This record gives sequence, structure tokens and C-alpha cells, in this order.
Amino acid sequence: MKSLLRVRTVILSDVHLGTPDCKVREVNHFLRHTRCAKLILNGDIIDGWQLRRGGSWTKAHTRFIRIVLKKLEKRDTEVVYLRGNHDDILSSFLPLDFENLRIVEDFVHESPRGRYLVLHGDVFDTVTKNFVFLAHLGDWGYRLLLKLNRVYNAWRAWRGQEYWSLSKAIKARVKEAVSHVSNFEDHIAQLARERGCTGVMCGHIHTAADKMIGDIHYLNSGDWVESLTAIVEHWDGRYELVDFADFVREYPLEPEEPAAEEAPADDATDAPPAESLHVEYGEPPAAAPEAPPPRDAAPEATPPAAAPKRPAMSGFTRPPAEARAAVRS
Repeated sequence: MKSLLRVRTVILSDVHLGTPDCKVREVNHFLRHTRCAKLILNGDIIDGWQLRRGGSWTKAHTRFIRIVLKKLEKRDTEVVYLRGNHDDILSSFLPLDFENLRIVEDFVHESPRGRYLVLHGDVFDTVTKNFVFLAHLGDWGYRLLLKLNRVYNAWRAWRGQEYWSLSKAIKARVKEAVSHVSNFEDHIAQLARERGCTGVMCGHIHTAADKMIGDIHYLNSGDWVESLTAIVEHWDGRYELVDFADFVREYPLEPEEPAAEEAPADDATDAPPAESLHVEYGEPPAAAPEAPPPRDAAPEATPPAAAPKRPAMSGFTRPPAEARAAVRS
């Protein structure tokens, strides 16, 4: 069993933190078992639409943020966060640059294979861009479908069957949905071509892909609601679409995921334990303090103090009875 996947770049999109359908345990496990020089978060990482309606934010969602911040602080990882349509509140503040953290609309990723245009992709979704009300209505319908999907898969799990995505199956069988995906990919590829790039990385449509569209290398990182996929760039410039079902075979999921700040065993810090610091500098380790007595223990009985002895009077003799009688008379 390997402990870490070490690559040049990791690309994630459409995590949708703040929703009950986000597979946050799985994406946290994936991030904890990867090390990279650059982490690209390609839109819809936080679902602002759902959070406005109440949402479902848990400690595991906070753990995701902490894992990313730890990579930024302790692993010296460059993090690029791109705006999506569900976290479009960021549009008013872009671009932002905080040392190794950049928050942008789009950017060009330089790789050994050439220049790759990186963007979320919602700019080519006519409904999302021009008919916001319909976009929210469609999102509501999609969430309803995911809720039915949860109920259906709970029934499948009870019968001992594996997970099966109802919404993905419907999307794959509806002609209009297939046409929408195809048009989206063609438009994205054309934009990359116009920007003088050899490839493009996007998300948005929750359909993972790694293929050539003409002369453009098209990469879609999928999502962490249904697909559970990501794109990684190896150090030799090779790109790979990673499916979590395959990833978890090499890096098994723990029964209970550790806290975010806990790294895998072979990647722990080299700092010695506190006791070894004392030994190294010739100082004995401090003795452990005595444990206090239990509260309900009866106090020990104190023996009574012995009465002080009367000092002996040396040189004194009791006078005879005749002498005592004479004195009284």
C-alpha cells in the first residue's frame, strides 16, 4: 500500500461544500494522500447558492478548508482558486493575490506539454449566464434528483448492491443533455484555440473527460457529488484522470478519517518528542506529578496527640506524717 501520491499539479472542481450531496469525506481523503506543487480549485468549491438557502455545513467541510490552508502554509503549495457560478460572489473582488494563493476568473497553466487555459466553464452555459432565475430553478430540480438518488442508493445498499448514480444515468440518456455537453466542449476547445493554448481545463458540467477535440487537449475534472474525479499532472508532463474508486484501492479509506492537521505516518514532521529534547541537552525529564487522591476517598484518621509527661522533680522527698501534722498545728 502506498502512502502518498506525489505529482506536479492537482486539479479539482465542483466540490459543492455546504450541500448534503458533497462527498466531503472522499475528497478530504484524496487531498490528504496527495502532495503537489500546485493545487487548482476550478470553481464551485463552495456552494454559495445552497448556503443562502440554509445549506448543510459540517465539520468535515471545515476540515477541507483546513487541509488546503495547511498545504498552502506548510507544504509551500501554490493554490489557484477560480470562480464558479455557485461561488459567483467572488466576482466583485477578482483578481486577488495573497502570496501563494490566487483567486482569479481564469488563467493559463504552463506545463511541459504547452499552455493550458484554465476556467470553470460557466461562461458557455447560456442559461447560467443569461437566465439566472432558470439556472436557480434548474439547480433546485437537480438537488431534488440528488435527494431521490440518496433514497434509491440507500435501498440498493440495504440489498447489498453498489452505488449507482440515477442522475448521471438520466443525463446520459437524455438527448438534449448529451447535446448540451457536446456543444459546451466544442466552445471551450475553440476558446483555448483562440488563446493560443494547446489544451483546456474546466469543470461545471459534472462530466469528467480526458480527450482530444481536434488539436486541443480537453480536460474536465468532473465533480465530487457524483463522479468523484480529479485531474493530476505528473512531473513528466503527463495528465491523468483519477477516479476515486481506483484511487481508494491504492490508498484505502480509513474507517474514521483523522483530523486535517494529521498527516500520514511517513510524512510526519521530524521534530523529536518532548522527552528526547531533555535527554539531548543533558537535562533529565521532569518527574510525573503525583495523582491527587480520589474525591470520595475517606481522609486518613489522625491519631490523638500524646499527653505531655510531667517532668520529674529531682531532690524532693515527701516529709513524714508527724512533720506534716506539726506544720498544720
